[in-house]
Amino acid sequence: MRRVHPIEAESYRILREIVDLSSMGPISRAVAERVIHASADTDYADTLFLDETSLAVGLEALRNGAPIVTDVGMVAAGITARETFCVVSDPRSKNLSERFGITRSAAGFRLAAEEVGEGAVWVVGNAPTALFGLMEMDVRPALVVGLPVGFVGAGESKEKLISSGLPAVANHGPKGGSAVAAAAVNALLYFEEG
Repeated sequence: MRRVHPIEAESYRILREIVDLSSMGPISRAVAERVIHASADTDYADTLFLDETSLAVGLEALRNGAPIVTDVGMVAAGITARETFCVVSDPRSKNLSERFGITRSAAGFRLAAEEVGEGAVWVVGNAPTALFGLMEMDVRPALVVGLPVGFVGAGESKEKLISSGLPAVANHGPKGGSAVAAAAVNALLYFEEG
């Protein structure tokens, strides 16, 4: 069982005074709270796209050992309870990136798709290009956490994910980032029924 530090407990108490997430299902609420906690940004209460059924499938996949694939090392570093699979720094990603004129994150996802197979949890916190690329591949993810940040393609990639029909966590707009993407996954990894 995970031990919660008193500072974290107090932070969640304050968060719950500031924003009411009681209308959400328990898994959605856990994800929203951890994202808001990680970012200190209550706007996520209104902009997150969370589907309780998709989250339950993702949670079950994680509990059964599904691989977690991340677009960048910062997302991988933030996921604290499990090993992740990230090949953005792999020389093969650099070579593939140069060969096809795509970002290293998008190239890394192409390589990862060949190695992890179906049922993985895919996490994007930085590169909209990786998220766009993932949606063009023939992968069957257990869950896609699509929370890239930025003014070029981030919002558009998340809207495409939301409308794709894939099981997803996303948000509307340019906000996102490695910390919030990792927080969403950590919420699932730490989730306890109750």
